[in-house]
Amino acid sequence: MPTYEETLADWNEREAVAEASIPLIGALNRDKGVTVVLHSRSLVDKDAIRIIKTHRFARRVSGEELSVRDTFPFLEAVSALDISSVKIDLARLHAAYDADGRGLSIPDFVADALSDIAGDNKPGGAAPRDVVLYGFGRIGRLVTRLLVEKAGAGNGLRLRAIVVRGGGEGDLAKRASLLRRDSVHGQFNGTIQVDEANNIIIANGTAIQVIYAGSPDEIDYTAYGIDDAILVDNTGVWRDRAGLERHLRPGIAKVLLTAPGKGDIPNIVHGVNHLGVDADEKILSCASCTTNAIVPTIKAMDDQFGLIRAHVETVHSYTNDQNLLDNYHKADRRGRSAPINMVLTATGASSAVKKVLPDLEASISGNSIRVPTPDVSMAILSLQLKTATDRDQVLAHLRQTSLEGPLSRCLDYTTANDAVSSDFVGSRASSIIDANAALVDGDQAMLYVWYDNEFGYSCQVVRVVQSISGVEYPTYPLGG
Repeated sequence: MPTYEETLADWNEREAVAEASIPLIGALNRDKGVTVVLHSRSLVDKDAIRIIKTHRFARRVSGEELSVRDTFPFLEAVSALDISSVKIDLARLHAAYDADGRGLSIPDFVADALSDIAGDNKPGGAAPRDVVLYGFGRIGRLVTRLLVEKAGAGNGLRLRAIVVRGGGEGDLAKRASLLRRDSVHGQFNGTIQVDEANNIIIANGTAIQVIYAGSPDEIDYTAYGIDDAILVDNTGVWRDRAGLERHLRPGIAKVLLTAPGKGDIPNIVHGVNHLGVDADEKILSCASCTTNAIVPTIKAMDDQFGLIRAHVETVHSYTNDQNLLDNYHKADRRGRSAPINMVLTATGASSAVKKVLPDLEASISGNSIRVPTPDVSMAILSLQLKTATDRDQVLAHLRQTSLEGPLSRCLDYTTANDAVSSDFVGSRASSIIDANAALVDGDQAMLYVWYDNEFGYSCQVVRVVQSISGVEYPTYPLGG
């Protein structure tokens, strides 16, 4: 049994190594546009404690904890290479080295393993892509935080502007303050300055032009030096093609809606159908937060066991669409006070599943209850399976799906016995399986899925922007 002194000394040593990792990770990201990850989880802009916690995640993959002491030599070796515009997974490198029988030193092994993307073989990377946010509400501000976080060397996504209606004197300072402090998601990680004379918010060096306009038709984005941009409409005012095409002004190449699109607008859930997007399509939708929560789980279950039918009941945090106190609302129940009531309402997520998964044979139904919490929701999936199974098989499949494959970035998995909704604030996955709540009996399965309907969804939005812009970099070493 280790002594008090031994455990403390071990911790201090690991913390020191993690602290030494921070400048290497930062320099790779800032100078070379390289994102360092561990089992697909980014280590960029993480403090020493969070780097150590991310390493603890390795237990879920291999059954053993991966120490920062193990990965630091690989990080040093990567830092010495001439590489750019990629993601490097230190866990994959470590595993590949352990499996390699040539007896190479770590620097020699890393140089060999990454030779296809280093030096003369270094990928050129896509050109930087401008992004404009139309609207600056809950989703708009969180997407802003994520884009600023990912600015790195500036050769990826570049948040150039946000468009809002004029709010009178002090408007810019108020919007900057809302970005700086958030009651649910906490303080902005960095510094924010306001240039009142030029209507610019500067967040961690990213100069964001604030454009005041009453409608899309008023704006020429090229006047602000913006070109070939992706515009993210997070107002929800327009959801059909005719309305969203109004954004296709000078300087704007594509429009992405952060709500379910109507008619023939493709609804995209990253990890599920983002690779099938027509490159020539100018109007796209990220569907809804609930669609992004349930589709990964539904796809995972249908792929393995087949689905005959599914009913989705969402227990959803209240939103700005509802009233603080009883008042008129075009939807009767949503007019009742959100902070003190459970409110039955409809959800379009069940019908949206068919747009994302057109080959799904199962019938889908759904309903929703809004509850008095400000963030994090739950989807309860009642599934009838084509193949009878048991709880262990279902959970083993979902756990593995969360660790490897195309759904691993949007699907997560928890075995915490005491998990509650606030534990998932800030989760970057759009769908988190609660393993301990799952019920399976033959061809019947009941799955409970948590999701941060604000931040987790915003992460999915940014992933789609990266995908359609061509700046979603591959992860090396390949495989894993």
